[in-house]
Amino acid sequence: MSAETSVQSAGSFTRLRLRFRDWRGSRPFWAGLFTMLGGVPIAYFPYATLKLGTMSIAMATTAGAGSLIIGVLLFTLGLTMWFQQATRIFAGVAAIVLALVSLVVSNIGGFILGFLFALIGGALSASWAPGKPAADAGRRAASQDPAGDGGAGTAPENATGGPGEPHPLPDPVHGAGAEDSNGGYRVG
Repeated sequence: MSAETSVQSAGSFTRLRLRFRDWRGSRPFWAGLFTMLGGVPIAYFPYATLKLGTMSIAMATTAGAGSLIIGVLLFTLGLTMWFQQATRIFAGVAAIVLALVSLVVSNIGGFILGFLFALIGGALSASWAPGKPAADAGRRAASQDPAGDGGAGTAPENATGGPGEPHPLPDPVHGAGAEDSNGGYRVG
């Protein structure tokens, strides 16, 4: 596919992949995914029965209801991160608090696995910030000079006027940054 090929002429899989990519990029996707993955072992392990041959090991605890509530809340917070980006900081902090509570309530936080997933997801959500649209990035790149460094490669004019005029001496009283006679500020 070349740069000139339109998205409409691409296959349906490509269109779906690009739509998903745009959707994923506009929200804290990985934060929500990690938080939901953290809720599953926290809610599941207290109700699981492990069978080793003829021997069955029940991992049920007295706090099974608390584990189920924490797991469901973490799963719900993960969905909230995806579909309500405005509440991402609250959801991230709540996920971190629930992950910490799960250490005590739910088999050491779903045997550390659920705790770590929920903790990472909450931290990602609290630190996520929406990016700038791609159209703004293109406009910003076009406004820079050809060197691409925002004008850092060009030598500035003398602060006192045209090229070749002497620089004024630093003001011993006011020091560097004192206001010049033409209203500008001197440096050095």
